[in-house]
Formats: sequence, structure tokens, C-alpha cells
Amino acid sequence: MPWRHLLTAILLLGFLWGCALPQVRAEERLFLNVGVEFRGEVQLAVGSQWQNTEVGGLSGLIYDPRQQQFYAISDDRQQPRFYTLEITPETITPKDVTFLQQPNGEVYPPNTADTEGIALTPEGHLVISSEGVTATASPPWIKEFERANGRTIAALPMPKYYLPNGQQGIRNNLGFEALTLSPAGDRLFVGVESALAQDVRPNIPIYCRLLHYLRGDVAPVLVAEHLYPLDASEAVFNGLVELLALDNGGHFLSLERSYSPGVGHGIKLFEVSLAGATDTLGMATLPVDLRTLRPVQKRLILDFKTLGIPLTNLEGMSLGPPLADGARSLYIIGDNNFDGKTPTQVLIFALTFQR
Repeated sequence: MPWRHLLTAILLLGFLWGCALPQVRAEERLFLNVGVEFRGEVQLAVGSQWQNTEVGGLSGLIYDPRQQQFYAISDDRQQPRFYTLEITPETITPKDVTFLQQPNGEVYPPNTADTEGIALTPEGHLVISSEGVTATASPPWIKEFERANGRTIAALPMPKYYLPNGQQGIRNNLGFEALTLSPAGDRLFVGVESALAQDVRPNIPIYCRLLHYLRGDVAPVLVAEHLYPLDASEAVFNGLVELLALDNGGHFLSLERSYSPGVGHGIKLFEVSLAGATDTLGMATLPVDLRTLRPVQKRLILDFKTLGIPLTNLEGMSLGPPLADGARSLYIIGDNNFDGKTPTQVLIFALTFQR
């Protein structure tokens, strides 16, 4: 066969091969194609009590498949604690309350912790984050606790530039809000609700910082930091309130919450990928030209206003037990701020994604 005929045949085969294969967009390779389907809402009545405590301020949620129950962290600064809950599509039932203890076994004093995030390790311990309390100069922290009694096991390291000093660090009530472990339990990710003080500048986008820890046989090691671009919003308050690791490959769900008086809460769910994100660990202040940095990539999965239901201050997110039809479940819980009129709201979704 003459060479020109051979070349023509090769080109033709290549064309037909290309037509036969589905064309995969770069975005489809980057993300997991997450889908959510709203399945219902359940509420815990305002002022519900358990063992002389008000069950409220629930800012973080995690499901324990071995015990078949949820743990929800309360952000009550007077009594840092977590609740054991049974949550079904019909009811929310408190089962236990555990007060957080210092390493010496004493409970945390009032106004020294503002606990927001919670995760469960493969060893059965809980990792909990605190935003800190500016009024008492109590610093933010990320710590590991015994699940059975709430006693502190260890504190995780963090960069010095996260510690507030008036000029830099975590801002009041805008600290470690988002926290998740990879399914394998060997990676921990903790996100700040909004920009650090030194990163706030006029007319530039807000970037939250995400810390990445490696867990193993030794104490957790801080290995990386990435930037999370917060959606632009005209709301008075807007922040990253939760992360949920979907796999061991750097794919997450993120929950953003906004609020404006007279308007109420806005909630958005995103899919997030760490692929190609710049490691900013050690960068105490972000550069003026942010184009030199590549943040994590995200895309909108659901704007909750499309659900057509009243929304509360949704802050916690966890996978849950299979739904009645066998679908994977996603539970999102609200912090009622102990305001005396708002119930604890839980929204339940069927979740789909492909690894």
C-alpha cells in the first residue's frame, strides 16, 4: 500500500475512533459529578432539654456507623459539649450529652471555647475545633478527644499566623468552622470561616484558608494549606461553615452560609477539588497579586433557596445511614443560636457521586 494511502487510512481510523468514544470535558475529570435529591426535613422542638441542658447550638455533625448514631457539637460557650443523637426521617432523639474535659479531667471553663466542627477517627476518637473566644483571649484550637468521656487527648499544631493578635490571625467568630476527615481517616482538613485578618483588603475576593493534616501512627502533622474562594455575596455575613470529604483523592462537599437581617439565611452546597491548588503553608500574608496563587476549584451543586422551604442557620454536614431505598444519605443540621424561637432543623438528601 502506498504510504499516502496508509496515512489516509490511519487518519480515517483516528477520526472514527474519536467519534466512537464519549468526549470527556476537563471539568468532568476534575469533579465527581455529585448529585443531591432533597428527601425531607425533620425538626427538634425549641427549648428541648436533655440532662439539664438545652439541646441547641448544634454546629457540627458526624455519623458513627459502628454505633449507628450521630454526634453533634454544640457551640454553647458556657458548657462546651457534644450530644449523641438518633436522627431518622421522622424524629431527632437525644440519647446522651458529653461535656468536654481538659487533659486533667476538669471541664473547660465558661467562655474559653467556641466549638464548631466535629469528626470521627477510625480509632473512635473525636476531633473537634474551637474558634476561640476573643473576650477572654482564648486562642482557637483543634483537638482530639475521647468519645466515651470527652477528655482531651492531644492538641494539633497550627501556624502562628492563625493566632489572633489584633493585626493578624483568626477574626472573632470567624474561625475553625469547617472540619472533615478523609474516609480512610489518614487526612484531616480544617477550614476557616472567612479570611484571616491579614488577608482582608479592600476590593479583593475573600479567601478562606484550609489546613491539611496527615494522620498516622504518630501525632498529626500539618503538611499543606490551600485557599478556598468564598462566593461573592451582598449579605451582611457570609462564610464557609462546613466541609465533607467524599473520597481519599481530594474531593469534598462544602457548605456556605450567608445572612442578612430582614432577608434571612442563604445556603449553598458546592463540590470542591484540591487538584492543582497552590500550597500556601508558611505564607503568613497573601500576596497583593492573587493571580499568582491557584485556589481550590469548586462548582455549585445546590442553592437551597430552590427547595422552597424556610431555612435556618445550617452549619453541620455528615453522611448518614442508607435511606429506605438504599440510597446514600446526606444530613445537614442547623445551629438555632439558642434564640428561643428557632427549632433545630435537619435536612436529609440522597447523595450520588462516582469515584
